[in-house]
Amino acid sequence: MRITGLKTLSLLCVMTSATSVMADAGKLLATAGLSQIEGSGGGGLVPWATLAGYDTRDETSASVFMTNVDVTDYRLSSIGIASSFYDRVELSYAQQTFHLPVSLNKALGVGEIKQNILGAKVRLFGDLVYSDYPQVSIGLQHKSLDQNTVASYLGAKKDSGTDLYLAATKVHLGLVAGYDLIWNLTARATKANEMGLLGFGGDDNNHYQMVMEGSVGLLLSPKWVVGMEYRQKPNNLSRVEEDDWKDVFVSYNPNKNFNLTAAYVDLGTVATQKDQAGLYLSMTGYLW
Repeated sequence: MRITGLKTLSLLCVMTSATSVMADAGKLLATAGLSQIEGSGGGGLVPWATLAGYDTRDETSASVFMTNVDVTDYRLSSIGIASSFYDRVELSYAQQTFHLPVSLNKALGVGEIKQNILGAKVRLFGDLVYSDYPQVSIGLQHKSLDQNTVASYLGAKKDSGTDLYLAATKVHLGLVAGYDLIWNLTARATKANEMGLLGFGGDDNNHYQMVMEGSVGLLLSPKWVVGMEYRQKPNNLSRVEEDDWKDVFVSYNPNKNFNLTAAYVDLGTVATQKDQAGLYLSMTGYLW
């Protein structure tokens, strides 16, 4: 991570730590979800309607996360922070570093791509557990690359863009043989190529496309969750095939201070390299 990224992360930690009202015991364990790879609260690949913390209507919360995805030819690391205010508004920041293989490094003269993501989410209505209907939230993720060498080479139109999404999430207590079931459905409007790491828009398409994303999980106990996710991807670049993403995950929540998630991810073809599959690991620490 660049020094500027570390300074931004430190500044956000100081700003959020100044808040006096802190989240405590209001929500059920594991209902804060995970830290999504773009910084929002949710699953690993998919943002959910949940907010990134255990705060209730008179509390705030803050969390930090680190994620590493290591597939056949690439490695993606992500680090960030998120704050949730009064179970209504979430703000997040993440910096992603996409490490390229030696072959592409030699061809393009670029060893890694960095992307900064600022996120915001608002809970519109509903409750994850206690309402008869799902919790529904609307959000955005504004993304910008630190350099556009690779994106421009592949035909991307811009090096920054904004995704808009609407998510619905629900927990059904004891639905499956006495175990709790959680599901999420997200509709995303995007121009991003490979989540924005390869720029935005392209010669095949330069308009927003609507893609669907989904997650389903089973709470085996208050501390353990297993599930799977699926994320549709647009195709904007004629030179680069882009496949949908999927994963199978297990998440361990020993308490409301820490979360550890591991997953097998299948990303298909990424930046001309086929069969990109491997291990996803993520840790989240809840500051309060």
